[in-house]
Amino acid sequence: MAEEDINYFVRISNTDLDGTKPVLVSLTGIKGVGRHTAHIIAEKAGVDKHDLMGKLDDASVDRLREVVDSYGEQVPDWMTNRPKDIYTGEKRHLLAVDVSLTLDDDINILKKIRSYRGIRHETGQKVRGQRTKSTGRTGITVGVRRKKN
Repeated sequence: MAEEDINYFVRISNTDLDGTKPVLVSLTGIKGVGRHTAHIIAEKAGVDKHDLMGKLDDASVDRLREVVDSYGEQVPDWMTNRPKDIYTGEKRHLLAVDVSLTLDDDINILKKIRSYRGIRHETGQKVRGQRTKSTGRTGITVGVRRKKN
């Protein structure tokens, strides 16, 4: 294959992946897929993880697509990014746009039930117990002022 025969964009799971990077690095471009997940996906698809994504043949890319789409069913609960869904109770692995949509839904549920975390989200304050006396100030920053004589 000549250097010009490279696909610069490979589309998997509604995401354009960089074809100039290795498979392992390129798969992490999908939201919801990290390095560990990308390693497992490449292994299950039977693709060399060090090959460039753009130089893979169509059959290999199709195998990658199938494994990415069925990743949640192939791995144990602790390897998914949503081990127990709020509504259905079953394990799911969210990818691409679903990650951000589900996060927004979860935050809206917290706001609706008026939980402590939901109220902190509403008011724009820190949610996870961080200190707020000196950091996380929004608007006009209040500094230390000296007394006028």
